[in-house]
Amino acid sequence: MAFSLLKKVFVKDPIHAVRQRRRRINLADHSSLYPIYAIGDVHGCLDQLIDAEARILQDLESSGNKGLVILLGDYVDRGSNSAGVLAHLRQPCDPRVKRIALCGNHDDTLSSLLDHPDKLDAWIAAGGRATLMSYGLDIEYLTSRFRSRSSLPNARLAHLISEAIPEDDFFFLKGLPVSAQIGRHLFVHAGVRPGVEMELQSDEDMMWIREPFISCGPGLDLVVVHGHTASRQPSMGPNRIGIDTKAYATGVLTVLKIDGSSTTIL
Repeated sequence: MAFSLLKKVFVKDPIHAVRQRRRRINLADHSSLYPIYAIGDVHGCLDQLIDAEARILQDLESSGNKGLVILLGDYVDRGSNSAGVLAHLRQPCDPRVKRIALCGNHDDTLSSLLDHPDKLDAWIAAGGRATLMSYGLDIEYLTSRFRSRSSLPNARLAHLISEAIPEDDFFFLKGLPVSAQIGRHLFVHAGVRPGVEMELQSDEDMMWIREPFISCGPGLDLVVVHGHTASRQPSMGPNRIGIDTKAYATGVLTVLKIDGSSTTIL
């Protein structure tokens, strides 16, 4: 229910819909030059992210290669340490890897929240409460001081959020690209609109879509690696690989390795 409300509020909002399109990365056909590691939805799970990066470095050490790490978005909300995850991702990564962090729907929502304080309730209900706690803002305590949530004005709460969350975190989220394509592999948070050419795909679909993508696949000559639609195990479908294994609930943050024609789970 909370997710559906969040999507309705942010995707259908006419002001939100005309924001500048996010960057789209195309590295052409460099897939044979280095292994690629995709990491699923982090959702505030800093310990699991550090462990996933350690697994990647251990795998690279055995081969002596360098690699490319692509994170599929949703770094904030639901888990306990969104602030720590963003601080970690803003730091330089190990020199043995290059890192591309893509934008998920939760990241996009937080990045635009201060411009749309009327959307705060939908975001809080969809996992934003945990994000606020990671920055030291206890919404339950604030609500009790104002006697009820409805008595705490959204403008006042937005001001408190702007003071609590570093400006660099907002800049980081606003600058995240929405997709990365390497040869026939496309990396996005949610998926694509089946059969629609890439230049016509919307940011909203790539960050929010489920059906008909999950059932039908991309309908393009691409293999899409995505998160967003959670499952206990990595989910395979027509020309798609889903690796959101709900880390905030299961403790499992999936890493997919693509090395030439070989695809494995670390």
